[in-house]
Amino acid sequence: MTPDELADRLEAAADRITPVVQRRMVHTAELGRGMIRANASGRPGPNVITGRYRSSWEVVGRAIPYGAQCTIGTNAPYGRRLEFGFFDMTDSLGRHYFQPPFPHVGPAIPRMEAVLQQQMRDAVEEVLG
Repeated sequence: MTPDELADRLEAAADRITPVVQRRMVHTAELGRGMIRANASGRPGPNVITGRYRSSWEVVGRAIPYGAQCTIGTNAPYGRRLEFGFFDMTDSLGRHYFQPPFPHVGPAIPRMEAVLQQQMRDAVEEVLG
């Protein structure tokens, strides 16, 4: 391959990389949301009472130059308390709480990281291959 051919190939790849990475990033985030929801379906994560907390998890993705960004999160006010616990605290109304942590996000992160790394390798292969 000549330098000119390589330059043409890389230029074509640059034009295609954003939608490929965005699609794969959103796919990874959706899998991550599924992992979090599965972990929030009973011990060691939080128990399911109504299912409202599990369904509150959302994925928001957006394109950035030559890539993508995704956020996985919940707007449930008790999400952080469920993940990290609420140790020996008194709230503004004077109520005393001691709630142990029920991790459900943390255990999903290593698996999401592995999936994301593979998805990015596959994106490069798709664009350059």
